[in-house]
Amino acid sequence: MKILYNLFFIFSFLVLTNCASRKEFVYFQDNKDTKITSEQQLKLKQGDILNIKVFGCDEESIKIFNIPSTNNQNVTRNYFSGGISANGYLINKKGEIDFPLIGGIKIVNLSLEEASDLLKNKLNTYLKDPKVSIQIQNFKITVLGDVRNPGTIEVPNEKITLIEAIGIAGDLNITAKRKNILLLREEDGIKKQYRIDITNKDFINSPAYYLVQNDVIYIEANKAKINSSNVTGSSSILVAIASLVITTVNIILK
Repeated sequence: MKILYNLFFIFSFLVLTNCASRKEFVYFQDNKDTKITSEQQLKLKQGDILNIKVFGCDEESIKIFNIPSTNNQNVTRNYFSGGISANGYLINKKGEIDFPLIGGIKIVNLSLEEASDLLKNKLNTYLKDPKVSIQIQNFKITVLGDVRNPGTIEVPNEKITLIEAIGIAGDLNITAKRKNILLLREEDGIKKQYRIDITNKDFINSPAYYLVQNDVIYIEANKAKINSSNVTGSSSILVAIASLVITTVNIILK
């Protein structure tokens, strides 16, 4: 009888557990330094909402170009703690913003610096030596899948890496695949996919290392977790059957 009980517990243990290599879980598996050879240059996209501030010597003259500040414009925002303000200049379907006095200005696919220079040149007609600051108000990325806190994250400074996004999402669960992370990105109207292995430190030179607005990161669960969802249901049946067998054998042996 004791042997039967032992076999039952060994069987249950094997059903509910599995072994995994350390290499499947550790990030950056190389202690050598790696030089970052390139950085993703942020480009403005259709649907971006811009916070544009114009500065100049004559405060009265610049007022018409500046949208009045609201209380939440200076607050770091994310979708975990609250919504964003849509108080800004929207890049429309034509890739333009509608700016006071100037009208439509096409800035889609420009960097923030290029857009700022373009706007300064146009403002020279109305202002003496104007200065322009541009920020993206609705810069956000989304992390889905096998992480502790999936969701959409608002980025206040237009710069975030894949690792930082994973950290904000609470890190990967132990059951997450680290060698096949999917990044979805829209580039020039085309949906592109990048696959990243974060156990290999060379991924920091991937185009997917620095994220851009509206990137979506999907973390797939490993096979063990997927199987466990089936095992959980079937294991309870197996345990019930095993218990019935043990009970029956007990009755017979008595």
